[in-house]
Amino acid sequence: MSATPQYRVCPTTGLKVFGATQALIKANAVAAVVFLAVGGLFGLSVALTRWPDVHLLPMDWFYLALTAHGLDVLLCWIIFFEVAVLYFASSVLLNCRLAAPRMAWLAFWLMVIGGVLTNITVLQGNSSVMFTSYTPLQAAPNFYLGLIIFAVGALIACGVFFGTLVLAKDERTYEGSVPLVTFGALTAAIIAVFTLASGAIILVPTWLWSLGYISHIDPLMYKLVWWAMGHSSQQINVSVHVSLWYAVAAILLGAKPLSEKASRLAFLLYIFFLQLASAHHLLVEPGVGSEWKIFNTSYAMYLAVLGSMIHAMTVPGTIEAAQRRLGFNKGMFEWLRKAPWGNPAFSGVFLSLVLFGFLGGISGVVLGTEQINLIMHNTVYAPGHFHATVVTGTTLTFMAVTYLLVPLVFQREIMFPRMAKLQPYVFAIGAGGISLFMMAAGTLGVPRRHWDITFADSIFPYQIPSAGFLMMALNGVCAILAATGGLMYIVNTVASVFFGKRTGDAPVKTYAATPAQAMGRPVVADYGSAGTMYIPGTIVLVGVFFVSFVLYYYVNWKYLAEVWPLR
Repeated sequence: MSATPQYRVCPTTGLKVFGATQALIKANAVAAVVFLAVGGLFGLSVALTRWPDVHLLPMDWFYLALTAHGLDVLLCWIIFFEVAVLYFASSVLLNCRLAAPRMAWLAFWLMVIGGVLTNITVLQGNSSVMFTSYTPLQAAPNFYLGLIIFAVGALIACGVFFGTLVLAKDERTYEGSVPLVTFGALTAAIIAVFTLASGAIILVPTWLWSLGYISHIDPLMYKLVWWAMGHSSQQINVSVHVSLWYAVAAILLGAKPLSEKASRLAFLLYIFFLQLASAHHLLVEPGVGSEWKIFNTSYAMYLAVLGSMIHAMTVPGTIEAAQRRLGFNKGMFEWLRKAPWGNPAFSGVFLSLVLFGFLGGISGVVLGTEQINLIMHNTVYAPGHFHATVVTGTTLTFMAVTYLLVPLVFQREIMFPRMAKLQPYVFAIGAGGISLFMMAAGTLGVPRRHWDITFADSIFPYQIPSAGFLMMALNGVCAILAATGGLMYIVNTVASVFFGKRTGDAPVKTYAATPAQAMGRPVVADYGSAGTMYIPGTIVLVGVFFVSFVLYYYVNWKYLAEVWPLR
């Protein structure tokens, strides 16, 4: 018989944290923050170069920085953090030891080696193919090899997650269905397997092509398969950060979802339909049939959007129901006014919810509409949408959750609590501004991948409206603000992890008054619904969202109508 695994009980949340799980969550979280710091620096340099009055980098360094930025923040930072979340959602929430910790450590080191190898290759030059790395542009072989090694490590980590679920079921460490947060993480892991498999299918032959063993990679085939990885990776992010929205509401407010079944259905729709949104990157490709484009951007996409619409109602509704149960029942919005805004975990999550919905969700549907897509496809509107989803959605949520992760897993107090309170607002304003102003500039025709948007050296000059230059200047200002918020997060996180006061097994001092945790099994690790649908404030907020959606959708069709006479 094996020895009983050692664990400790977190006094703040009531969750069991096993030793191996804690060590692996720590390692992946630290690696994530390191890559965020590096990728954020590259991102700031890209934004300052796109600001015409600053134009920081020369052309070769711009494309190098753009390539490294995409690699470090879209891939390394997010997936390292997501692996930490997978281990939390399986081992910690299911009260179970982690399956195959040695394999988990192998996964970690493969991801580190792959990420570092690709970064080094990019910095050596001759690999500035940007994140999409479209053929026939060719990078050095180690660029592709590093991505493959990283993907293999991430795939092994998903295997450890699945194994832990099986182990928990076999050892009966929980009763009934898995918690909603674990179900959301399971959704993310399933999509991750599809995503990583797609990456392997295209990156392995591309690596062999870069070595000279394969003579040709068809560019259209590459784009079609690559976007099954490139865009689906964002669907992993969505599943994870929505799961964390529910988790933070449960941990801080004792909130249960309005309807477990409805929320699980929304996650299920993600598995079946959300990856199809990758079609919007291929809507201007003449080699892809109209039938495929129409199906993916209409019937199938509507079902994916339905999943997000469910979460758009249930997440704030979950918070409202919990607040009203705690006695904040006056008027329509007392529950919102008296929410724990002084706690950066809550403020970061709620800001992420609003920005992701209004900026990322609405713009995603617009980009996914075949006709409207034509007028903004290769403009900076597209990266503006990416920043609305990956930055204001995923990254801001991950930052917010860190303020719970440090006391729970690292057993340290946040070293600079006042900075922590302010940080989500600084980052949210900056990141939201980046998204908004890039989408505005893209609507005015500012190109997506061009080093010099003034086209000063072009043989055929093209004049962008002056408002487009203003939008990119404002984008640069917001990038500085977002970088400041990111620096605040990194400094506070690193200082807290290494120098913060040890909490041991003492309850963690919170930033603002929050209700006592439920007796017995923690709410975040339990199954069950709130038992009420009385959420008038949420209904009003969702109504505002839908009105904004319809108006913006109409405006873009109007823009398209103005282009029609030019054909």
